Amino acid sequence: MNNSLQNHFLIAMPSMQDPYFSRSLTFICEHNEQGAMGIVLNQPAGMTLKELLKLTNIEGVIDEKKGEHIVVAGGPVSKDRGFILHTPQPGYSASLAVSSDIMVTTSKDILENLANEKSPEKAIVALGYAGWTAGQLEQEIQENSWLVIESDPELLFDVPIHKKWETAVHKLGIDIWQLAPGAGHA
Repeated sequence: MNNSLQNHFLIAMPSMQDPYFSRSLTFICEHNEQGAMGIVLNQPAGMTLKELLKLTNIEGVIDEKKGEHIVVAGGPVSKDRGFILHTPQPGYSASLAVSSDIMVTTSKDILENLANEKSPEKAIVALGYAGWTAGQLEQEIQENSWLVIESDPELLFDVPIHKKWETAVHKLGIDIWQLAPGAGHA
């Protein structure tokens, strides 16, 4: 598939009303002829990493700062399943490379190390994911629901959760509030 949006961000247009995606920034982990899978990056799940580890009965030494990281609601599909986006780290064979800078996993072994010194340098923990069937994402882009930009690790990992959407919009160099809600065709 030549037009894969894997390793790109979807920026929700201001007209997006779906509560999961309103003012959202979504990282596309996989996109092929069967559909697409992504993680919403800026919707808090209502818990910290420390609280999640306690819920999953993972014990051990928890770095106080890492334990306070916010877990995100990655999307409406499989909300009870964890997904971890992280910087490359040797030893995690279950992680899949999305790019040379970003990996994704659902493996519990990395979760056990996220709050201590064995963790990858940077990580985002999400509960659930966003999924699109074949052609659905392309249709939503044509309907002017999303803007697409290449991903970058700084926006993914370093920008605070409450500033991700706005920061992504600024990368476009436009004032998104001045965009018309309907798609134009020349």
